[in-house]
Amino acid sequence: MSEVRQEGYKFCQDIVVPCYQTDASFYLKPAAFMDMAQEIAYWAAQMLGFGYDDLQVHHTAWVLSRMHFHMAAPPKWRDKVTLYTWHKGPSGLFYLRDFCLADPEGKPLVTCTSSWVIINEQTRHIARPEQMQELLRPEDEIDHAIEDPAPKVVMPRGVEPEPVGTHTVVYSDEDILGHTNNARYMVWAMDCLDYETLRTARVQDVYINFNKETMPGTEVSLFRLGAEEDGRPVRYVEGRVDGKSVFAVKMVF
Repeated sequence: MSEVRQEGYKFCQDIVVPCYQTDASFYLKPAAFMDMAQEIAYWAAQMLGFGYDDLQVHHTAWVLSRMHFHMAAPPKWRDKVTLYTWHKGPSGLFYLRDFCLADPEGKPLVTCTSSWVIINEQTRHIARPEQMQELLRPEDEIDHAIEDPAPKVVMPRGVEPEPVGTHTVVYSDEDILGHTNNARYMVWAMDCLDYETLRTARVQDVYINFNKETMPGTEVSLFRLGAEEDGRPVRYVEGRVDGKSVFAVKMVF
């Protein structure tokens, strides 16, 4: 990966897709895109003065709450791509940030919108620092990778989801805050699905909500549910702790 650079109000990074971020068909995995997105988001925020180090002074931190990404044409191993990101300002409780992974000609391959909150690490409550409102004021004219903010993911009512086991959070799931890294939830969700489904069909849209933090040692019960919406196969995966949702994913094929 190259260094992150600024182009107007956007930040971008040139990437050559590595083999360890792809599947057996050489396509970029959904969780790998999430890894890329969180890294460039860190650098973009840092360069604008509201990154990890800036928030740590006030015992606060960015936490990803929701994400929707559309994999129109996911890149493959060794493809040269550029990842762009830009913030879109506050929206209710959230701060919005978009991403676009593009080929060398600028054609969008993966588009994404995400919703973040700032958490006080001592109280675990949502914080809205006054200085952030000015720092995060968006440009007058701004692009949308995906215009609508990422929605709430709710398991379909009236249908009992199928239990598919448990996952105990371990060292390899941990992020820099000591909690489960957001991309690991996507790994767990994909691993809950039938391999033949994933081998023969490509995920096109991912909607994921992070409802409650989990830490090493936490045992997460996993549930899945298959459905069809507008003629397209849909798979839901939810993780629960003590009966309460900690994450929920909707994948449209």
